[in-house]
Formats: sequence, C-alpha cells, structure tokens
Amino acid sequence: MLTVFESLPKGLLNCEPNELHDFLPGPSLIHLAGEIKQPLFISVLLHGNETTGWYAVRELLKEYQEKPLPRALSLFIANVAAAKEAVRHLNTQPDYNRIWKMEEDRIENEMVHEVLRQMEQRDVFACIDIHNNTGRNPHYACVNRLAAPFFQLATLFANTVVYFIKPDTVLSLAFSNLCPAVTIECGKPTEPNGIDHARGYLSSVLDLQELDEQSRDVHDIRVFHTVAIVKLKQGITIGQKGENVSLQISPELDQLNFSELIPETIMAVTNQDDFMPIEAINEFGKDVADRYFEVKNGTLRTIRTVMPSMLTLDTEIIRQDCFCYLMEQLDLSTTLSA
Repeated sequence: MLTVFESLPKGLLNCEPNELHDFLPGPSLIHLAGEIKQPLFISVLLHGNETTGWYAVRELLKEYQEKPLPRALSLFIANVAAAKEAVRHLNTQPDYNRIWKMEEDRIENEMVHEVLRQMEQRDVFACIDIHNNTGRNPHYACVNRLAAPFFQLATLFANTVVYFIKPDTVLSLAFSNLCPAVTIECGKPTEPNGIDHARGYLSSVLDLQELDEQSRDVHDIRVFHTVAIVKLKQGITIGQKGENVSLQISPELDQLNFSELIPETIMAVTNQDDFMPIEAINEFGKDVADRYFEVKNGTLRTIRTVMPSMLTLDTEIIRQDCFCYLMEQLDLSTTLSA
C-alpha cells in the first residue's frame, strides 16, 4: 500500500487535498534531502478531511524549491483516497490513526511496518503528526511520554499540552519508541490561522539542531492528562436538538472544550431516564462513566468537576470516533523527567 519517493513528484505542490490522488497512487512516503541528514518526519492527512497539515507543508516546501532544506524531511501523505472525498476515512477503510499497534490482521499493517522500518533505519530526529478538530478547541499539542524532548517539541507549538496513552493505536505513540513525537491540533480545517501556525511551527522544528534532554522551565505550560475516552454505547443514536434520537446535543456543546465543567453541567438530552447511553473507558480499559456522569430528569449531566476536549457538533464524527475525551490537569513540575 505504500509508495516511496526520493523527491517530490512534479506538480505535487500545486495540488489541493482532493487532487493528490491524481499524483499519488495511495499512501506515500517522500524522502527529501537536507543539510542535516537526520530527518524530521511529518505526517499529514491521516484523516482525509483534516487538510491543514497538507496546506502547511505545501507552503513550507514552496519556500525551499530553490534552496536546500535545513534538515532532511520525510513526508508521509496518508489517506489520499479519503482526501479525494473530503471524509475522515472511507467506509471500506479503518481510521488511519487507529492502525499503528498492528494487533489486528489488516491490509494496512505492511504499510505501517514499512513506514516505521524506514524511519528507524534513517534515525528519525522527531515526528510531527498534524491534525484538525471538528469542534471548537484551542490549538494544542499532544504527547505520549512525560519526557523533556517531547515537551520541548510540544511547547514550540502551544503552551497547552495533552498527555495520553489511550488510544494506543495512534501514529505518535508508535513513533515515540523511535524518537520524540507530537501530535499538533490546529483547530478547524477551515481556519487559515491554523495553516499559518502549523507552517511556522514546522519551520522552527526544521531549524533545530537538537532537542533538550533536560527538563525546562514549565511554569507557563498547561498540561492535561486524558483519563477517559467517552463513546456512545452500541445502539445509541445521536443528533441535534429536537431530533428523534437517543441523545440530543445542543448547538453550543463544543464551547465546553477545555473548560472546567462543574457538577450538574448538562451534556445532552436523553429519551431514556434509566439507562446510561455512554461509556467512558479509562487507561486500564474499565468503563468509568458512572464516576463522571449520571442520567437525571431526561439529561446526561456531570457529577464531578471535569474538563472535556474534542466535543463536536458533527454527529458522524461522534459515531466514527468518540463523544469526547475527559482530562485532568497535571502538575508538570513533579511529573516531568528527562
């Protein structure tokens, strides 16, 4: 499934995301030389409708058409078939950011193995996976290890950092065994400031000579630990306010992202007063929904202080992925190790 290039295919930098399939036969890994040989790995379009990464990389590489890159760069352009249709993934495909643990027997396993093998062979310097949100969220970075090089990579992008180890099938977690790795979340794909922010960030990382191995000043960093992934239970339907579904969400739901929710905050209206419609799976695989939520008076509401992320009004994304993530703030000064 993987095609490897040692230079940019002609005309690629003029492509819109939905045109990449005309130049690339499928998932593609493009190795570009630079003044420092140890490459930066950049992943874009793991989700075909999250286009900021491609636009940012495209603008960055246009700057270096007549001059060498400061560091070698390996660009992974992932789901071009989904990008053609402007969807997260095709119905015939798995989610391309849920395939990197390789426990299931998938046709994509060979691609995953080859990407990791090639980047290990090239002694990859760092990994950046670029994503968008469908709901309103600040720009933030995600890491999978509490170590200084990971936080340096993250805080070059944003002072809001999320640490998670579940789901453990994401690209950044696989790469964290090879090098410092980060996922950057650049807001909605329709927002131009996300492209500018990502492009500037990539340029800064390309210019780095090395990453710090020692802890840095952490006073200005907000670090949140993802403690549970909230998903719909099987058979639960979801829609907007007034629709005939199990759960109705309000048009303001995604305004709650990265806000500290007090107990009794209503998350949705439900038509089943005696049934918990969601599950909240913690890092140990246990459903802890009853620790955070209750169903009361026809509503799904919080029962303790909690902070959500990735809330969205896109019900298709909720069905495909999750309702939200639940986070708690970390004291980085006591948890960060070199």
